[in-house]
Amino acid sequence: MFGLRRPEIGRDLYDFCLCSPEPSTSMRDGFFALSGVRGLDAADRADTVIVPNRPDVHVPRRGAVLDAIRRAHARGARLVGFCSGAFTLAEAGVLDGRRATAHWQWADAFRARFPAVRLAEDVLFVDDGDILTAAGSAAALDLGLHIVRRDHGAEIANAVSRRLVFAAHRDGGQRQFIERPVPDIPDESLAPVLAWAQRRLDTPLTVDDLAARAAVSRATLHRRFRSQLGTTPLAWLTGERLTLACRLIERGESRVDVVARRSGLGTAAHLRTVMRRGTGLTPSEYRRRFGPGTV
Repeated sequence: MFGLRRPEIGRDLYDFCLCSPEPSTSMRDGFFALSGVRGLDAADRADTVIVPNRPDVHVPRRGAVLDAIRRAHARGARLVGFCSGAFTLAEAGVLDGRRATAHWQWADAFRARFPAVRLAEDVLFVDDGDILTAAGSAAALDLGLHIVRRDHGAEIANAVSRRLVFAAHRDGGQRQFIERPVPDIPDESLAPVLAWAQRRLDTPLTVDDLAARAAVSRATLHRRFRSQLGTTPLAWLTGERLTLACRLIERGESRVDVVARRSGLGTAAHLRTVMRRGTGLTPSEYRRRFGPGTV
């Protein structure tokens, strides 16, 4: 996600390195080892410090690791916790009073040990500004793409997702785990209607249109979106339109009304509302940050 060279983009997105208290670290019960990594002083220079998952959440982390996290947080670095890495961030005390998530199977243990943390246990990831946490392995990819999108824009994030052969956008608020049986009817997949809608985002599509295309009732469509995607049809449609709007701006479209119309968001006012809610930026701010000619 962060360390590979990106010939498909033409530049490296990040200066990436691994760091550890020791130059060699045994991983996965000795299945493999990380060797030749930098010392923890590398974390003192990083803009983003990623804390990976840990095999045993009940064993306290080393004081040197926790101190490095505290120093990074104090100087304003962005902190990211993947899966049970949230336990390490919480041990360092940087999550107190903050919203975070962790893998669903550790939710009870996390809540018992760190009651001061506002645990969101049924989401893929949480972006709390300078501290971001993901629920598990696949959710870590979702959060990674979210970070790339936040740093480099939707077009670059889409290129990275294609390289990874991974879904380009799953909102962090989607559910972690959906327990459902294998469907008896093979044509219940939403894939055809999703592909159909993505080709028509610039048209005034509604939830009723999606239901009609899928040949199901509105209630059935909602149920399938909830069970298969963990979100609602309207939220999915708005997210897809926002991504398209961002890509139009990145490709050079400067007219807000045109972006709103071509992305299916309708009016410039609605575009501004959706963009601010989804990216934290207005269209003009987004253009200055990710428009043509920016690096």
